[in-house]
Amino acid sequence: MARLRKLVHRVRTGLRRSAVDYFRGDGSDWVALAGLLITIPVIVAMTLANAVWFSPAALVLPIVAGGLVLRPASLLGLYAAAATGLIVESVKLGPYTEGPSRVTPGVVLVVAACGFFGLLIAQFRSRVGVPWRRGGTMLFDLRERIRVQSKLPQLPQGWHREMALRPAGGQSFSGDFVVAARTNGGRTMEVVLTDVSGKGMDAGSRALLLSGAFGGLLGSLPPHAFLPAANGYLLRQDWDEGFATSIHLVLDLDSGDYELFSAGHPPGLQLSAGSGRWEEKAAEGPLLGVYDGAQFDPVKGSLRPGDVLMLFTDGLVETSERDIVEGIDRLTGEADRYVAGGFHGAAWHLIEAVAKDVNDDRALLLVCREGPTAAAQALPR
Repeated sequence: MARLRKLVHRVRTGLRRSAVDYFRGDGSDWVALAGLLITIPVIVAMTLANAVWFSPAALVLPIVAGGLVLRPASLLGLYAAAATGLIVESVKLGPYTEGPSRVTPGVVLVVAACGFFGLLIAQFRSRVGVPWRRGGTMLFDLRERIRVQSKLPQLPQGWHREMALRPAGGQSFSGDFVVAARTNGGRTMEVVLTDVSGKGMDAGSRALLLSGAFGGLLGSLPPHAFLPAANGYLLRQDWDEGFATSIHLVLDLDSGDYELFSAGHPPGLQLSAGSGRWEEKAAEGPLLGVYDGAQFDPVKGSLRPGDVLMLFTDGLVETSERDIVEGIDRLTGEADRYVAGGFHGAAWHLIEAVAKDVNDDRALLLVCREGPTAAAQALPR
């Protein structure tokens, strides 16, 4: 009985290792190769039996499928079998006979071109080490991880928060990201908005790595120690393009008092409900990942009922044709439209109004302390 259990364990372990190896690109593909090799004589037989309905060009089907599932070495064996099938069709049907069933030089070129591109795809998959069936799933999973990590925590009654993120060029990945958490027993909300150097897909992998690292640091360190720790982490990566800007909000949800720590990031903007004016909140601090021992001095403020705090990345306010001062003026001008009706749902519309066609990553974060009127408007009817 013990031997039987050991045997079952070995079989299960072997199957598990085989599955893992295949996911990594190291597993056997003989089953897929055998299946595709069988389709070639089937296609040849059907073409010879009824060449009107089954064209000789149908041999591109196993070739394309092989480019998606086979390794380059196995793919060459499949190509040899397809070339043999094409020769058999050419001999039986005649290369220059009249009608759509003939094996013309054009058919040969189409099959050869599909084989060439299939080999390129197979070589790319071999270098990456991800099977074609899981490649799209992996990218989707990475995108969802960034989205989940950027989710803002729920706030108590009387507070509203929302965030909008729009990557450059309509891509799925962005160099801008947010990590947030409720700390100090839930009495404090900490939010970090970061802009990684680069944009879109080029910065997406670095943004994913940093968002995970920053999410682990947030709440594990005192607020004043977060940016120095993030700066040290970025320096240890030793990236060629390894700098980032970041702004760290520490908000007391009971009193409304807050601190803003900045690492080379654009200033925050606070709307005072009493005066109706926007005030810049600019903290001092260098870029992340530039030099060790950097100091980050906070700026303090307080959100009273009706006040709004707006944090954003430079893609929203700065372009090659427009400096940051002009961009901030335009952003605050558009934001004034929402003062009377409240800022619920305003983040995405502000990006659309201010920087819709900008080829850069854009992110906007709104934190509102609602007054009695805004709170009443937010209640469902």
